[in-house]
Amino acid sequence: MSRRLQGLPASPGIALGPAWWFRRALPVAMRMQGEDAAVERMRLQEAQERAAAELAALREAQRERLSPEELAIFEAQELMLQDPELMAAVEAELAAGASAEVAWQKAVEAFAAQLSALPDPYFQARAADVRDVGNRVLRHLAGGPEAPRMPDHPVVVVADDLLPSETVTLDPQRVLAFVTEGGGPTAHAAILARRLGVPAVVAVGAALRTVPDGAPLLVDGEGGWIEVEPEPETVRQAQARRMLWLQERAQAEAVAHEPAQTRDGVRIEVAANVGSLEDARQAFQKGADSIGLLRTEFLYLDRAAAPTEEEEINVYRALLEAMGGKPVVVRTLDVGGDKPLPYLPMPPEANPFLGVRGVRLSRQHPDLLRQQLRALLRAGAGFPLRIMFPMVSTVEEIRWLRAFFEEVRSNLAAEGHPLPSDLQVGMMVEVPAAALLAEHFLPWVDFFSLGTNDLTQYTLAADRTNPAVAGLADGLHPAVLRLIRHVTAAAEGTGKWVGVCGELAGDLVAVPVLIGLGVQELSVNPVRVPEVKAAVRRWSMAEARALAEEALRQADPEAVRRRVMEAHP
Repeated sequence: MSRRLQGLPASPGIALGPAWWFRRALPVAMRMQGEDAAVERMRLQEAQERAAAELAALREAQRERLSPEELAIFEAQELMLQDPELMAAVEAELAAGASAEVAWQKAVEAFAAQLSALPDPYFQARAADVRDVGNRVLRHLAGGPEAPRMPDHPVVVVADDLLPSETVTLDPQRVLAFVTEGGGPTAHAAILARRLGVPAVVAVGAALRTVPDGAPLLVDGEGGWIEVEPEPETVRQAQARRMLWLQERAQAEAVAHEPAQTRDGVRIEVAANVGSLEDARQAFQKGADSIGLLRTEFLYLDRAAAPTEEEEINVYRALLEAMGGKPVVVRTLDVGGDKPLPYLPMPPEANPFLGVRGVRLSRQHPDLLRQQLRALLRAGAGFPLRIMFPMVSTVEEIRWLRAFFEEVRSNLAAEGHPLPSDLQVGMMVEVPAAALLAEHFLPWVDFFSLGTNDLTQYTLAADRTNPAVAGLADGLHPAVLRLIRHVTAAAEGTGKWVGVCGELAGDLVAVPVLIGLGVQELSVNPVRVPEVKAAVRRWSMAEARALAEEALRQADPEAVRRRVMEAHP
């Protein structure tokens, strides 16, 4: 009997095929008590050395297939093997009489749980790296079976979650789609799905466990749902939709480098969200008009000390060059929470979502912000550079930030450094208070970029990473749309622009509503650029504005989506 399970969309498309459960190879036995702390310490050290050798071999074997950023995942895992904080927790367990297996497992799980609790999806995804390297060491300590082998025919890969070293063992020629019980849009399965161009649905929850191996699955990566044992008519309709989707995608790819204009000639900038040099190259290839969000956190993670100013300059300049002179919007460092960077000591926080993060952390560590701004301004000479500050919630904060920025720029000029002539400074709108007071922020910024992921979860009090409530965090909720409209209305007629860099910008149903509300830039995952440009071209601005006005009057996001689908030209 057919049944539908709802999750979160992670990679668009439609797929139909048999389910294949990826069953993780776990240790077969666990010694609870250690005989002697020194002996257990030696056993753990040997297991860590074997794990490090395996990671090095894996990295070499995948060097031709993976990007430098993806290879860096396994380099970072090697560093995790000797993380001082992790090893301190292990030592405490060994001293209490635990076996090497138990000491290692407890420390790894505590470390991963701390990362999972952070608000930034990047850090949540890093929890998978910790568990991955943890399982590798544990198998050497306790023994365990080899990783499962894929069938010799195409399948829908189903898993509780997929770890980095597991995703690279899968044969991309046999993967029709990914479906996971947990995870999120930044999990490794989702990243691999987008790279392969196959559908993915994540965070389906415990109901996924009832899906048996081999069961026919229909996967809708756009709607974020799967159908188990679909009816013949549903299959027929899905196959027709899949053919149409493939045709539309091919057509969008063919004109991806052309501007995105509505049918009545209004240009909308379609930008890309990137977090690495490889992402920037992909964005350029896919036809992005600009980078609408460069996440700089990758420069600061998985290292014992902050990058030097020269290191930052080299990376920023390479990213700017990769875009061939197109504008690049750089977000300053956005970290924080109860698992700080090793060189940014912070006390644990009961609720990191509402704690010291973004600019709040930057104000506590002004030297780090100063160095980043210096590096950006020095690297940006000769390029169209946009700098924006995250997690701004008060006008006092943006006044301080703007004054701090001007001081850094003046000092660089006095030192004789060439500076960008095409430069803008803006802020992210992620907090409802900032959206509601947008007109008071305008004198201090050149643009607003709406981070709709956080704006939505703060507005609806729904953690978007928690499968139990993630369904509530729909950016098309009229309450969120009213906040967006408040921001665009404040900016109208001022010459200052408003963009959206959250996941909502890549939702094809949301595109006409956003541009109708007055959003001028949509920044999306690089692979989504062609489809979002195509979505803009389907509508006239008059139609989009009328649709947006209707959306603002609705009571729930379902009604908004229904109205858009009814009006689809």
